[in-house]
Amino acid sequence: MAVQRTFSIIKPDATRRNLTGAVNATIEQAGLRIVAQKRVLMTRAQAETFYGVHKERPFFGELVDQMTAGPVVVQVLEAEDAIARYRAVMGATNPEKADAGTIRKLFALNMGENTVHGSDAPETAAIEIAQWFSENEIVG
Repeated sequence: MAVQRTFSIIKPDATRRNLTGAVNATIEQAGLRIVAQKRVLMTRAQAETFYGVHKERPFFGELVDQMTAGPVVVQVLEAEDAIARYRAVMGATNPEKADAGTIRKLFALNMGENTVHGSDAPETAAIEIAQWFSENEIVG
């Protein structure tokens, strides 16, 4: 299988608790390379654009509020089958249902404050990466 890129966000609930290094260690132990990373304060407009697919859902406002409540760490990860690999290491959205050793089982506070986001498909990953990084910021 070819090397693939995926997008990751370490969310405010994790940066607030100083877990960036622990999350990065878990990512790297799963065989994913961090080829781009920066800490940013997501604006309301950026969050609304990023999560626009959920605009009609009842949790949209709360999601935007959570994502703008503090700094996030946006990342590009690279590996063979990176999207599936990262989704596996993230664990289920609900940390109570996440497998042992996954990021969400280890670090998430609840279903809303679940520590990380990861792309769900190659097309989504390309759009999400382009929203946060220029090509010269991605170095592997």
